[in-house]
Amino acid sequence: MVAVCGAGTCSPDVSELARKTGELLARHGANLICGGLGGVMAAAAQGAKAAGGLTIGILPGTDRQDANPFIDLALPTGLGEARNALIVRAAQAVIALPGETGTLSEVALGLKMGRPVVGLAAWGEINGVLPASDPDEAVRLALSRV
Repeated sequence: MVAVCGAGTCSPDVSELARKTGELLARHGANLICGGLGGVMAAAAQGAKAAGGLTIGILPGTDRQDANPFIDLALPTGLGEARNALIVRAAQAVIALPGETGTLSEVALGLKMGRPVVGLAAWGEINGVLPASDPDEAVRLALSRV
């Protein structure tokens, strides 16, 4: 199980990075876990789903209908941003794309919990984050450490 984290709204370029990352994870047999909403989360889930993978969304609210349409298992928590800890705890590795403070919390929690954290197009300057130049490298780094 690999978490893909990033902004809830993102540019088309970041969306494509996330979509390709999700697709590659599924092609390698990994299940995708994310926050279940839009932006990076939806793009990664779309890529994984298109490649036949299982997608899990840990939602901040209490309504499973808030999940993006590419989520197979929507788990509403009612925990708000605290759900980030559940995402990272459930994952064996974290791939973090550009985002804001929510993504930063997932990066920090991943490092604190001893998870391999890969930064794709972001976060590489943080000590302990493994920088990746493209989705292929990000997936390879994440899966080689689980």
